[in-house]
Amino acid sequence: MLDVKDLRKNYGPVTALDGFSLHVSAGEIVGLLGHNGAGKTTFLDIVANQIRPEAGSVTIDGRKPAKAGELLGIAPQHLALYPAMTVREHLRLFGGVAGLRRAALRSATEDVVTALQLTECLDRHVGTLSGGQQRRTQAAIALVHRPRLLLLDEPTAGADPETRQALLDVVKQQAGDGAAVVYTTHYLPELADLHASVAVVRNGRVISRGTSDELLAGLPSEVTVSFDGDEVRRTTTEPAQMLVELLRDTDRPLSGVDIRDPSLDDLYRSLVGSDVR
Repeated sequence: MLDVKDLRKNYGPVTALDGFSLHVSAGEIVGLLGHNGAGKTTFLDIVANQIRPEAGSVTIDGRKPAKAGELLGIAPQHLALYPAMTVREHLRLFGGVAGLRRAALRSATEDVVTALQLTECLDRHVGTLSGGQQRRTQAAIALVHRPRLLLLDEPTAGADPETRQALLDVVKQQAGDGAAVVYTTHYLPELADLHASVAVVRNGRVISRGTSDELLAGLPSEVTVSFDGDEVRRTTTEPAQMLVELLRDTDRPLSGVDIRDPSLDDLYRSLVGSDVR
């Protein structure tokens, strides 16, 4: 669905993208991980035909971005809503731009506001809504025309737990219906919830790509053994063997054992380095 090859983009002396390549298949959710300034938003802006690269190519279902607008659903990082318009008016406007009319627009609106728990807000002005309701409204705009490629740039930033879960559920549903999804986030547990594959971005390029299990393979686990008044902690790729070694030849009373498997946080830190906070 989305095929990106060797994108390059500079802002004056600053290199935003330096050979960025990525493929996303229909029905796949790809989580983009990377620190601020890694190039994630610049990549999304190029796919959305908002800026142009100096080099490289983007195709969306075989089309260039300028010819694929109706295939895209975009939820930018920062809220982009009209405070004096209602939720219904937003969906009517943006659904119409995407080509929905009359019964199709009414049906699509009903589906998306139900999924995102916006029914009671439908005729309220967006400026009067809570932050979480505004986040859901922005997502509804991106989803109302059932796009084949969904670009979500930190869609749950600052969202309450209810909003976060509603958005994650809808993203999974869209992928299940065949949409390709690109999802940037700093909340790494979201990618596990979404069963997303992962692309780690650093210095304007993808430096690692695969499923969570593939990327976590080989990272060390952390083994903690607690004795009365003491605790021993080790990192190892062989946790069972390490546990045996820690317990061998000791007569101290054992009070606890914990083995923590590597997580996406560990992967993130191992790949992008200590400059990440």
